[in-house]
Order: sequence, then structure tokens, then C-alpha cells
Amino acid sequence: MIIEVSDAASDRIIEILSSADIQDAFLRVGAVEGGCSGLSYTLVVDDQQAEEDIILNKKQFRILVHANSIPYIDGLEIDYEESGMLGGFTMNNPNAKVSCGCGASFRMANYRGDVKKCE
Repeated sequence: MIIEVSDAASDRIIEILSSADIQDAFLRVGAVEGGCSGLSYTLVVDDQQAEEDIILNKKQFRILVHANSIPYIDGLEIDYEESGMLGGFTMNNPNAKVSCGCGASFRMANYRGDVKKCE
């Protein structure tokens, strides 16, 4: 299980985790049904670890991935880009065959997921 995180994304993740009012916070990364392409990425601050979680130790933080998400996000590259007054995480997923315009939703060649309107 490999997830690459750029320096810019690492800096932003460290900021987010340190500002969270949670002791021993980590970033949970995953994929869930939904979004305009069928599967959507999840990035959330969490402190609850499940038995099925895979732990990825980065230099100054931890990423947890539930085993169910691994087939969808193995090899994921997370970056963070500033654009004027806005900024956001971007995902480069080698498993995605189609991605929506905003980059938050994707589809795989062998799994479409449950397509839903983006909110």
C-alpha cells in the first residue's frame, strides 16, 4: 500500500492536524461510493483506528486507510495547490480511468461505483 504525499500537501496536513482539537490525530484517506463519477475520495481528521486499517507513517504524521479502500487508492498521489485566495488538495490516482472536473470523484475500469450528483 503506497500513498505519496507532496511537500506542499504534507505541510497543509500538518497544519490541519495540529489545529484539530484531537490528541493523536491522523489523516484518514479513503474512497466511498458516490460523486458524479461513481467513487469519491475522503480526507478526514480522525483519532479512531479500526482493526482493518493500514497505517502509513509519514515524517510528521500518520495516514490511515481502511482495507476496503486499498484497491481504489493504492498508488494515490496527494498534492496541495494554492490558486489565488483558494487552495485545495489534488489527487492523482493511477487506478482512475475517469475523473470528474473538480477531481473529487473518479471511476475505475472495472468498477463504476454508485453515481450521484456532486454536492
